[in-house]
Amino acid sequence: MTSVTESEFGQIVTGILEDRDVIVRHNPIGSEPEILLWMLMSCLVVYLSLPDSETPCFPGKPDAETYQEAIRFILRDKKHPDFDVEPYLDKLTRQ
Repeated sequence: MTSVTESEFGQIVTGILEDRDVIVRHNPIGSEPEILLWMLMSCLVVYLSLPDSETPCFPGKPDAETYQEAIRFILRDKKHPDFDVEPYLDKLTRQ
């Protein structure tokens, strides 16, 4: 099973924050937090090589909380060693 360390996860979040303006400009799918969380979720799906059966899908239009829950779900058994994702999610949702 592929996993992610806190250091690797932190680098992904940092990269998203560094490219925030470009990401938001080219992905007008919702609010800034929704876009950044969507990007993080998408990066995790690729980084962890998740199969379709483990990739979140959403009925209706997801919001920031939906994306946060999906990220927590993805990382539930894939954090090595276990770490708190909340400070990182907070960084992405601050405007």
